[in-house]
Amino acid sequence: MDPRELRVSDAEREHVGQLLQRAVGQGMLSLGEFTERMDTVLAAKTRRDLNQVLIDLPGIDIRPEYQAAYQPHRSPVPGPMGASAAATVPAGGPLVIRGRMSSLARKGRWEVPPAVRIDTVASAVTLDFTEAVMQTQVVRVEVNDYLSSINFVLPPEATADINGVEAVASSANSKVRGGAPVGPLHVVVTGTIRCGSLTVAYPLGTRLRKFLGGA
Repeated sequence: MDPRELRVSDAEREHVGQLLQRAVGQGMLSLGEFTERMDTVLAAKTRRDLNQVLIDLPGIDIRPEYQAAYQPHRSPVPGPMGASAAATVPAGGPLVIRGRMSSLARKGRWEVPPAVRIDTVASAVTLDFTEAVMQTQVVRVEVNDYLSSINFVLPPEATADINGVEAVASSANSKVRGGAPVGPLHVVVTGTIRCGSLTVAYPLGTRLRKFLGGA
């Protein structure tokens, strides 16, 4: 079989997305072209499809290791997150929330470890901390995202710091109090979002009471 007709993995799609981002940084692609090519990457089925988005970019090639057969390293988790999403907690490591063109949500009394990692492409992500069970007062969230909408909902007395977020053709907004971690929860968000959005806010009811009360 022609190697170009082999099926591609999520890891290969991610790698090509990183190459396209590098091309934007080097001035070879506009943001509009980047978005169009990322759409192709996300829909790619074979290595031929991936090569098409790189063929006219000099000096940018898929790494040799991605020419070998792909060995999946994580099994999808069935359920409301969708077939292309997964959540794992490696021993001693962070909670990893991973999705490709998926809808991911954590709500209710879910257990929050000290560190969370979000690794997403073209997904809708909601982490609702209002009823969550925290192991620590400070929760650190690292984001690595392309083309997603990420929303954090924090309890009324919580604070957040998103100063460590790099937004590339994206928006990153915090509608909650910042400053020192004096309340029950302080969320520190770092990482990179590309052509997406990140919003940290209190629940709608809290925002309405604040508005009506004039506070």
